[in-house]
Amino acid sequence: METEAVAALIRAGLPGAEVTVTGDGAHFDAIVVSEAFDGLTPIKKQRLVMDTVRAQIASGELHALSIKALTPAQAAG
Repeated sequence: METEAVAALIRAGLPGAEVTVTGDGAHFDAIVVSEAFDGLTPIKKQRLVMDTVRAQIASGELHALSIKALTPAQAAG
């Protein structure tokens, strides 16, 4: 997969999120900033992002995704 394809999947699943994805085609790092994360535990934030790419992980199309999930306040601060 390409980094922009991963970012597009995350954006589609979390409308309004700011998404930056880097990687080498197999292993990706995503920084996701979304108001949807307000009040959530770190695990719940991770799950929200993973849910957007679950099908690609299950199929093996996406091998590994490291996620940094932040609220807008956390990203600013």
